[in-house]
This record gives sequence, structure tokens and C-alpha cells, in this order.
Amino acid sequence: MLTQIIITSMAAVFSLPQLPYESNALEPVISKETIDYHYGKHLQAYVNTLNTLVKGTEYEKKNLEEIVRHAPAGPLFNNAGQVLNHTLYFEQFRPVGAEGPAVPEGKLDKAIRTAFGSFDEFKEKMAAASTGLFGSGWAWLAQNEKGELVIVQCPNGGNPVTMGYVPLLGFDVWEHAYYVDYRNRRADHIAALWQIIDWKVVENRMK
Repeated sequence: MLTQIIITSMAAVFSLPQLPYESNALEPVISKETIDYHYGKHLQAYVNTLNTLVKGTEYEKKNLEEIVRHAPAGPLFNNAGQVLNHTLYFEQFRPVGAEGPAVPEGKLDKAIRTAFGSFDEFKEKMAAASTGLFGSGWAWLAQNEKGELVIVQCPNGGNPVTMGYVPLLGFDVWEHAYYVDYRNRRADHIAALWQIIDWKVVENRMK
């Protein structure tokens, strides 16, 4: 259960999650302009639409994970998935130059080495999943029901929770996530993201 980050709703009111950094803190990896549009406009639109869609339905008092797990394909699933995805996404970053480990440590490091052989091999596979996903969607590092780490490609607003997995690290490959800063150079955007991952946040999401 992603209790540390999931927005819960008691009366069909979801809200924009608060950024744990200033909107310019991820520059030059992610510009303030991109944050203003991606977080301030795209995510806000998903939140607003989700609130409208759940009102008066069986999902009205469920949290995001429950909605994404159980909603049928369509607008409700898409918007709930994108609110969940983007909450995880924006909370996994730390400001450029901030203190903290530059690579995974502890149980996350051990799990990555077990699953992929090395951190560098994991980065290569995660980059391949991100650049190789056709169209819009997400590449996720996730933990399966056995506690093993896997990389999952999810088109559109998909999330590993639909498979019973725990999402740990997500790379957004919708063009609005990177087009202002990188134009169509998705691979360059993915390569730059490693500079701003907060590995403690990622580790804390593990079961």
C-alpha cells in the first residue's frame, strides 16, 4: 500500500500534491517552464477531471490505488492512473546538487543487483524500456508479489498496481514531460533524469 504518498479521498475531493521542492529546483534537467505546464496544468487537469468522474459513483471514497486497481478501462481509470503516476513521479526527484546518495544504497541496491546484475545494467534496461515504448506512457521499476524487482512498460496512464506490483520509480515518456526542454530527444531526457532521483524515496516505497 502506497500510504506515504497516495492521496486519499473521503468525499471525492482529490487535490494537487505539493511539490517537495521549488519549481525551478530541477533545472537544467527539468525546467521551471516544464514543471509549470506538466505539474501546474496537466496534473491539475487530471485532478479536476478525476474529482468530476468519481462524484456519485462507487469510487467516490476510494483512494487512488484502489481506483486504479479496480476501475474499468476508460476516462476514470485514465485520470486516476495519471494522478497516481504523476504523484509518484514528482515526489521521486530532489533538487539538482542536493545532498543524498547519487546511487541506490541498502536494500534497494541489493535488490537491483540481484535483479539486473549491476546498477549500470539496470540503467540500460530502464532506458531501453523508456525509449522503446511506442507512443505515450510510462516505464516503471516495480516490485512484484515475490518482492523481486522488474521493469514494466505501461502505455498511456497505466501503472504496475494493476498487476499487483508496487511502483518504485517511474519515467514519464509522454511528450509533455520533456518536449519543452528536449524537443523529440526522449533518450536525452531519460539520460538526464538519473541526476535528480531521490533514491531514499524510491527505497522507502519497497515492501
